[in-house]
This record gives sequence, C-alpha cells and structure tokens, in this order.
Amino acid sequence: MGILEEQLYDRVMERLDLTRDMEDEELTELIHSVLLEASEEEYLPLKEQIRLSKQLFHSFRKLDVLQELVEDESITEIMINGKDDIFVERRGKVTRSERKFMSDAKLEDVIQRIVSGTNRYVNELSPIVDARLEDGSRVNVVLKPVALNGPIMTIRKFPKEKVTMEQLIAWDSVTEDAVNFLEMLVKAKYNIFVSGGTGAGKTTFLNALSDYIPKDERIITIEDNAELQIKNVPNLVRLEARGANLEGEGAVTIRELIKSALRMRPDRIIVGEVRGEETVDMISSAMLNGHSGSMSTGHSNNPTDMLHRLETMMMMGIDLPLAAIQRQIASALDIIIHLGRLRDKSRKVLEITEVLGYENGQIQTQTLYEFQEEGMKDEKVQGTLVKAAELVHRDKLLAAGYTV
Repeated sequence: MGILEEQLYDRVMERLDLTRDMEDEELTELIHSVLLEASEEEYLPLKEQIRLSKQLFHSFRKLDVLQELVEDESITEIMINGKDDIFVERRGKVTRSERKFMSDAKLEDVIQRIVSGTNRYVNELSPIVDARLEDGSRVNVVLKPVALNGPIMTIRKFPKEKVTMEQLIAWDSVTEDAVNFLEMLVKAKYNIFVSGGTGAGKTTFLNALSDYIPKDERIITIEDNAELQIKNVPNLVRLEARGANLEGEGAVTIRELIKSALRMRPDRIIVGEVRGEETVDMISSAMLNGHSGSMSTGHSNNPTDMLHRLETMMMMGIDLPLAAIQRQIASALDIIIHLGRLRDKSRKVLEITEVLGYENGQIQTQTLYEFQEEGMKDEKVQGTLVKAAELVHRDKLLAAGYTV
C-alpha cells in the first residue's frame, strides 16, 4: 500500500463509527466521500478513484491486498512471508507480488478475520492454526514467536468448479482406460487410498473419484478442514474436526468423528486425510468393519512409502505387534492410487497399485498401472499411464455384477 493509500485509509478510519457495525453501502459512501475530497485537493482520474475505492473497501471488509489475488483464478497458491513479502503460484511457477501490507498489525487483522470465520483462534500462545476461506481455500497460519520474519500465511486455492475425471483426462493427468478401471472399482466398493506429495492433487482426484459412488448410498465425509466437493449425493453427511477453545476444551478430533460416523449407518466413510492415530479407526473400524468402498488420502513418495506410513500411524494409536498391524492394513486396503508432480509442474497419476495381502513378514503388492516417461517436448514431460498387470482380487467386482 503506497503513501496515498495509507493517507486515505487513515482518513476513512477517522470517520468510522466504531461503536456500531457499519453496513457495506454506508462504508462505500464514506470511502467515496473521502476520495471526492482527495480529488478536489489533487486531481485523481476516475480510473484511479475506482481502483482506490475497491482497495480501501477490501482493506476494511475483506482480505485487504490479498482479495484480488484470491479472486484471480489463475493463481493456485498465495504465500505471505510477513507484511512485505507475498508470493503467488501460477501454472506451477512461483513469482513475487508487488503487493504489500501496510503493517504487521494489518496482516494480523486479516488473519484473525479469516480464522474467526471458521470458529478457530490463533495467538502467541497458540501460534499455529489451519482454517479455510469462504470459497473453501485451505489456509495455514504461523505467528510470532514461532515465525521469526512476521506473520506467515499460506493459502492453497481450489478451483471454484469441481474438477471432473473428464477434465483430468483432457489434461493428460490420467488415461481413459485407467479411469474406466477405477470407475468399476469405486462402484464395486473397493477400499481406495490416494497418496502423493504436497500439491500433487490428492484432494482434487478424490473429489473426481467420488463422482462414481452410486447416488443411493449414504456417504459420510470427515475432514480437518472441509475441502471435499462431493456433488449429487442426496444422503451426504459432512463432518469437520474442531480445535480446543482458549480454555483448552471442546476439541473434536478426526478419530472421534470416525467413531461417531460408525454409528450413523454409513455405506461409505471418506476421510479427507489421515495423519496420525486416527488411521487405526479408518483401517480397523471403518474399512474392516463392513464399510467397504471407504476412501482416504495421505502424504507419501510412492505406494510402498504410503504403506510404511500407515503402519507407523497405526502404531501411534494402538498397541499391537507390527505383524498384526500389517495384516490389518493388507486386509483393509485394496487399491493405492499414487499421484505426483513432475518437473514440468504437471500433476499425473504415476501408479495404481493393488494390495495383495500379507506374506513373509510384509505387505505384498503389485503394480496395475505405471506412468512411463517418453522424454520432453516443448518443455512438457511426455509419457502415458501403461497397464502393467491384471487385477488379482476380483471378488468385489463379481459381487457387484461385473463379468471379469
């Protein structure tokens, strides 16, 4: 924000009635009157007045200098490293924005506005929080004293319209053959896990995959922050975890929500992401307890790493020998879909793996589809998802009426 904007902001602040909530129309009129006076003192073109009016309104009502970045559909991520350093990601490329906050206090004010909108809180005693914007964008905040260079906020944006499998095929993220195969597995109620690194598109893919769930089923989604966009399912229940209040009370964990969901007569349970001991309930209670067709996501570098992470996370929540945990995972999981972000920043399905069972002290798997790279062309990675093997466990397909 430049010197002129700061001066106009101060003028508006001086005239604000802080004893009551001012309507948007009233605030707009106040801003216009301040701009009119400023224009009489020093000529401001109409185009500049419109720009300043919008910026001032955003400062008082919305996300200040971030508002237009949030509204820019070409931007997929916004990274704020203190008041002076704002970076944005477009088409996989990160660049520095010219925008700056007027002060750390103004940035913190925007952060509090976002966090309070999701009934959460963040302060020096509890300096880390996850929240979301009204449009569903994911927000992570880290404050001082943990963040040494000022308030830090990262906003992961999601498309306003749900991405479909047809679009993913058009973007060469997955092949039509693999999608037809996955559609059968979803309808036949195979338990599916989507893995991948940060920004690989796990939530987007899980959303698209959910389109194949039969519409007459009762679905319960469980998330830390509600991001899933499951559409056209009439019998849908959406649950969201909650952190503790300022007194350290009232927290509702993912694990508690999964346990509650089991008593809500679900056909399937979809957990946005598992990160810890709630994996026990997802694997042992949901997938192994008559709720076939359940799905979730997790961070990993490949399907094998995902299985190792699931083992570790289950050990955090239950006192069982590793072999027993491995047997449970092998019995619960049917398919792992691994996504990756290639060096050209494109997101693709890199591997579809079948979990075969437990044998010789480890979980046995086989690769069904694998991405094979064929070089570079016009700075884009060339390649395709190739079928590598036939599905071994076909009992659910046969039970669902498919002739395999």
